[in-house]
Amino acid sequence: MVTAKTQATRKTRQPAKSATRQAILDMLKLNGPSEASELASRQGVSTMAVRQHLYALQEEGFVDYTESPRPVGRPAKIWALTTAADRFFPDAHAELTAGLLGAMRATFGEEGLQRLIAERTAQQIRAYAETVDREEGVKAKLLALARLREAEGYMAGVTEEEDGSFLLVENHCPICVAAQACSGLCDGELTVFRAVLGPHVEVERTDHLLAGARRCAYRVRPQR
Repeated sequence: MVTAKTQATRKTRQPAKSATRQAILDMLKLNGPSEASELASRQGVSTMAVRQHLYALQEEGFVDYTESPRPVGRPAKIWALTTAADRFFPDAHAELTAGLLGAMRATFGEEGLQRLIAERTAQQIRAYAETVDREEGVKAKLLALARLREAEGYMAGVTEEEDGSFLLVENHCPICVAAQACSGLCDGELTVFRAVLGPHVEVERTDHLLAGARRCAYRVRPQR
């Protein structure tokens, strides 16, 4: 198993360039912790090949596993990304943004920082609305919003639920570091979604990265 100390010492190392390895990283990001056999099935390769890549990625410090007991046989290895793997996904210059937010708070105070976030939120609403407003119906609008977020690096997607609601899922947060420095950024995004999707749609955050979830997700319900 890779310890936190070992992971830290390997943080600057890069794995060999491989489309298969990147696909494994992407699948773990999109689907969360998985067994090697699940990853192999999704990618259409052998379980043995996936295991070899996983162990190589583990050696680099980018994945690790926990063992899950099974009724028969050995415990299953459940693989997941480590924080060191964040480098393979867009970060939107998060460290710089976080530093700037701290400087703005120190210079203009909390009230000034909140005014800045409010302006950013208003700009996002205007920018998204230019595309989303062209669509008819909640589903079409939500898909358009997800495409915009996908282009910004959020690894966004939409699923339709049996009860008629929708789930907007964002498997990566390119502004996560900045959001940790200023939680108002996350509050602003919820405001953006509600404004862009319109008054006849209820939007509720169900999963939140900053609360310990592996992704952010929003339940979208058309109001009857």
